[in-house]
Amino acid sequence: MSFFDDLPEQPARPRQPQPVQPGWYGPPSDELPGIARVGGFLHKSARMVVVVKLVEVYSTGCLLDVVWSVRRGNESDQEWREIVEESYNHPRSSLDTRTGLELGVAFPDGRKAVAAIHGPSSFQEPDDVTGPVLTTLGGGGGSNNDEYVQFTGRYWLWPLPVEEDTTLVVRWQALGIPESSFVLPWEPLAEAQGRLLNYWNE
Repeated sequence: MSFFDDLPEQPARPRQPQPVQPGWYGPPSDELPGIARVGGFLHKSARMVVVVKLVEVYSTGCLLDVVWSVRRGNESDQEWREIVEESYNHPRSSLDTRTGLELGVAFPDGRKAVAAIHGPSSFQEPDDVTGPVLTTLGGGGGSNNDEYVQFTGRYWLWPLPVEEDTTLVVRWQALGIPESSFVLPWEPLAEAQGRLLNYWNE
């Protein structure tokens, strides 16, 4: 007899139904996204760029990989350390969007949203949220040395704009990046949505 054969069995516990997450909460957990053939510069100057590098398209929205990179000029070591530190800055809450990178989205009908870590207010019922919602999902990593600094942020956009072009707007005052924009065309998003796969569908 094995040492483990006579251990008591754990009592069965009832399965807990999982709540259905609203679309604005984040990407569905059971989908392999389609990759949209779209990307470009939100801002480009001699020393700084902000780019939309990758767009993952889900049934309810899209996940944007936004990369920012700064090349060192004639800054002193201390000035360069300050730039590197500033490059880590993300919005920390819906009330603190003007710290670090500001990223917003404008829908053609005039609706707009600014990225923040928190989604819609907890005072709103999930079904009452109409969007757009742009949520910061955290960084995708980064690197820096004596010559450049580069980081990636991930942003969830809901709902998926598949009927008209959408405009992304960026500004980073502490790094001297003025308000700049990039048009996110709807056709590649719609095409990528047609390529997504659900984990459990045959």
